[in-house]
Amino acid sequence: MASNLLKGTMILTVGLLLSRILGVLYVIPFYQMIGQEYVVLYQYAYVPYSIMLAIAVSGIPIAVSKFVAKYNALGDYATGRKLVKSSMLLMTVTGILGFFILYSLAEPIAHLVIKDKDAFFSVQDVATVIRYVSFAVIVVPVMSLVRGFFQGYQHMTPTAVSQLFEQIIRILFVLAGAFLVMNVFGGSEKTAVSFAVFAAFLGAVASLVVLYWYWQKLKPEFNDLLSTSGKRTSDVSLKDIYKEILVYTVPFALVGVINPLFQFIDMITFNRAMTMIGKASVSDTYLGMLNFTTHKLVMIPVMLATGFSMTLIPLITSYYAKKDFVLVKKSLDQSFQILLFLTLPAALGISVLANEFYFVFYEQSDVGANVLAHYAPVAILFALYPVTTAILQGIDKQKLIILNLLLGILTKLVLNTPLIKAFETDGAILATSIGYIVAIILNIIAISKTLHYKSTIVIRRTMLITFINIVMLCLVFICKWGIGQLFTVDSKLEALLVIFISAAIGAAFYGFVSLRLGLAQKLFGERITRFTKKFGF
Repeated sequence: MASNLLKGTMILTVGLLLSRILGVLYVIPFYQMIGQEYVVLYQYAYVPYSIMLAIAVSGIPIAVSKFVAKYNALGDYATGRKLVKSSMLLMTVTGILGFFILYSLAEPIAHLVIKDKDAFFSVQDVATVIRYVSFAVIVVPVMSLVRGFFQGYQHMTPTAVSQLFEQIIRILFVLAGAFLVMNVFGGSEKTAVSFAVFAAFLGAVASLVVLYWYWQKLKPEFNDLLSTSGKRTSDVSLKDIYKEILVYTVPFALVGVINPLFQFIDMITFNRAMTMIGKASVSDTYLGMLNFTTHKLVMIPVMLATGFSMTLIPLITSYYAKKDFVLVKKSLDQSFQILLFLTLPAALGISVLANEFYFVFYEQSDVGANVLAHYAPVAILFALYPVTTAILQGIDKQKLIILNLLLGILTKLVLNTPLIKAFETDGAILATSIGYIVAIILNIIAISKTLHYKSTIVIRRTMLITFINIVMLCLVFICKWGIGQLFTVDSKLEALLVIFISAAIGAAFYGFVSLRLGLAQKLFGERITRFTKKFGF
């Protein structure tokens, strides 16, 4: 059980880590090409696009993996195949419909965002970039369906590799397109941003090609399982299949929409709230820092949660279907501990080194670094939320997922404007944190009541991990301060050197103490134990 969980999680985690790193690194040259003022225009396109994807398809991979894993555990491989065959056309239609909806709503959305005729961007500027990004919606539903099918068979590699290729192709076209538009064809920054968001469509097509290759490669294995099960046709009707899939998908469609919806709430309230306090001149710039530049860095640790949630769904579904509550509890214990063990130091480390990170990736900015320092710890909440919802999904508590999500969103919506007026960008961060905390606490209460889940070991280990992190961060801060006494950081290379030295010392301390206490061995199992014994741990 532990090896399956770790293997699947690590495959997805590595793929998502590489994808996330690329998704941050490309921002460095792109930011230099278009400038600080135009970054927010890019985000104006991506937030409604992310919401449309979340509503249309974000629940599909997890729902399909859950469905396939459930029937595979029962020895019924035919039902999962029947789902995929019948859903291809449906997903194609969904993609085309989603494209038309987003394309048609481009101008109304732009009117919600741009209220002042004297604003830096016009309504038409925002509408144009939304229309360009809408083309990607055509391809994504089919891509999501196939990824979910692979995950239901515990094949995580196709998802990880296709995500990586999607990111690589998208980034190549973003950077090449922006460079050609501005330096060869003499176009404007707005045109460059339009081409950059269209690259999402090209990346999705590349991902679909990779998934098709894996489908051809793994098809003999799927056919063998189908034949050995002695059941080539499914007894489950299409009506019942789609009814069950809908029950699984709707909660996770709403789960996938939480982060972009929180950003959308910022989009439609931030500028207005800042205008009320006389900060209209810097509103677009601050919003770009909050929703794009710092958000890119904050989401790096969150990829761990994505890997866990994708792997948890089929595993917990299988154990829950078999009424094996001991393995369910072990899965939960292990997942919570590993997630905190990896996410906590990454999020807090970015916060402590916020000045250097912002300088390396973007430019030297006290405001930007301050936003990043305050926003980075929220990554821990971003990581916990999908895992807790994945658990509820695995134990068929879809209604509670929806209720808890709506309460979290309502909290953000109610608090956002007054908190922004009081604390500017910190107010938006605080409203996001409170909204997530509400949803996470409600999820944990539901898990505890349903599974009678109480784990003292998770509480003890959380306290231990937190203590080690506090000591580690003190070392990182001292190291950073010491380097600052030797020389003033005036270049990106010097800032990168500070990050490298400070992070290396922090990671070495964290790893040494975790191994010496046996914490890492207990979390990661026999493989790391065999490895660490060679070094005397």
